[in-house]
Amino acid sequence: MNVIDDIQTALVSAWSADAALTLLVGAGAVFDAPPKGRQPPYVTILSHDAAPRDGDETPGHEHRMTVHCWSPQPSRRAALEIADRVERVAVAGVIAPDHHVLTVRRQVRTETTIDLSSGRARAAVTFRFLSEPKD
Repeated sequence: MNVIDDIQTALVSAWSADAALTLLVGAGAVFDAPPKGRQPPYVTILSHDAAPRDGDETPGHEHRMTVHCWSPQPSRRAALEIADRVERVAVAGVIAPDHHVLTVRRQVRTETTIDLSSGRARAAVTFRFLSEPKD
């Protein structure tokens, strides 16, 4: 299985199963690709890049992932509440990829903006992960 797909599937599953995040965005509102025609609130993975980062004896990858957290109102606070929960699960929650292990999980930055065309708030959270294949 592709490392990006394996890690991304595990993260989407963890976010979807998180009760606190579900209270903020509703059930079925976490996507691994931007949804077409869906109204916020929701969470979506905007980008996920992986580069080989092999250790002395262990193959691995470095991942950069950007997750967008959309609020239906022009409220940065609402978007940041969603982003905070996404971050907590990604960094400290149980993430169980089928074929890989996440050895490092870090939040790199969070940006907020108000989309001028829709008036909705968005928080973009960038993560850095290191992964290794399971033995």
